[in-house]
Amino acid sequence: MNTESKTNFLDKYFGITNSKSTIRTEVLAGLTTFITIAYILILNPQILADPYMIMGDTVMAGKVANGVFIGTCIGAFIGTFLCAVYAKVPFAQAPGMGLNAFFAYTVVLGMGYTYGQALVIVFMSGIFFIVITAVGLREAIIRSIPDAVKTAITPGIGLFITIIGLKNAGLVVGNPATLVSMVDFAQWRNPEADMSLIMGAVVALIGLITMGLLHVKKVKGSILIGIVVATIVGIPMGVTHLSNFSLDIGTKFSDFAEVSFMKMDFAGLFQGGNMLNTIFTVTMLVISFSLVNMFDSIGTLLGAAKQSGMIDENGEVIRMKEALMSDAISTAAGAMVGTSTVTTVVESSAGIAEGGRTGMTSLVTSLLFLGAIIFAPVVGLVPAAATAPALIFVGILMLGNIKDVDFSEMSEALPAFCTIVFMPFTYSIANGVALGLITFCLMKIGGKKFAEVKPLTLIVSIVFIIRYTFMTLG
Repeated sequence: MNTESKTNFLDKYFGITNSKSTIRTEVLAGLTTFITIAYILILNPQILADPYMIMGDTVMAGKVANGVFIGTCIGAFIGTFLCAVYAKVPFAQAPGMGLNAFFAYTVVLGMGYTYGQALVIVFMSGIFFIVITAVGLREAIIRSIPDAVKTAITPGIGLFITIIGLKNAGLVVGNPATLVSMVDFAQWRNPEADMSLIMGAVVALIGLITMGLLHVKKVKGSILIGIVVATIVGIPMGVTHLSNFSLDIGTKFSDFAEVSFMKMDFAGLFQGGNMLNTIFTVTMLVISFSLVNMFDSIGTLLGAAKQSGMIDENGEVIRMKEALMSDAISTAAGAMVGTSTVTTVVESSAGIAEGGRTGMTSLVTSLLFLGAIIFAPVVGLVPAAATAPALIFVGILMLGNIKDVDFSEMSEALPAFCTIVFMPFTYSIANGVALGLITFCLMKIGGKKFAEVKPLTLIVSIVFIIRYTFMTLG
């Protein structure tokens, strides 16, 4: 097959021309998504290995970190590839931040389960997702979300990824008095100050301004170019590190085979102790993983789909069931290769902002996830300060959708407001959607507008109330 035939095949298969896009745009979008989300390849292994490091088992910590790195690449590849060829949507999937922390610090470190046993719980939540997606329950749940909450999801996610970007850039830092504050740039005068924080914040601002100026000039690939510029500028400023460039793929694959690949410990999870108590605890953990994953994915799908114009005349996400099934399969597959819950990631919005509209975007991202197994050192060269402005910039674009929120009617405004503010301030898309649904039901029922509350909306809200009452998330 010659180059022209391949191009025509891709165009026809993904409907690129019909989506008013081009192959070049889709490739740039896929590359942008990958670079923006690549930090997960470094961070996820560190988080899942951290419990063993805390417990002093440095050998196991190293093996888990190596195994999880390969597992993260493969799990992200599987999920994103399914989004490409099955769902044909421009979304990426990877282990979710927050869910991996719950896996590591609550389930493994706090509750005493092993890495292999925790993988079983993730696998079970994946199978549960496959079943409820196949019967259409997840679609029904999405349809039950009221318009007040739906319209608030996109600007809520915009603020959520903005605060992620500000944190990763070092522009926003913790403060015991005010919870958060801006980085103190004046610290450059202090000879004992950590200049890497200040330099990282400066690099991020340079990247953000670059993206903004290029966007004004309508330059294609403005986000990607901004990331590259920030990475290069970061070299003389000591933010981009070129020193740790080494290949040790053999050890990673060896550890992957030893501790991660198909190493789910079913027997260990259910042996010993009170069986009824064990089953109850595992069930609660599966539900907890499932609720957060489901509403993280739903929120991301609705928010990103609206941004990309992938909403039909009924206000529903185009090819929604296929996208949800891709998410479900990748969760189960991710557990099989040794990583925590794989979910649709909010960083997909970066590629969509670059013009990605079809599965071709996801295909490029998925192949880069696979290639990252070999080229991990190259991926590691891009600092968080260079990718952070991409999240902030996309946050600007998504926040523009706040104009669609109806603030004139309080029974609609309060749920929308809760959806928007609880996402960034609790660092969770799921919490934003949950509080939006709960307050919607309370406002409508309290106002005796019973007909506006769908039965499934009420059921989901009650489930969330039970979760917040009885289940700890770390």
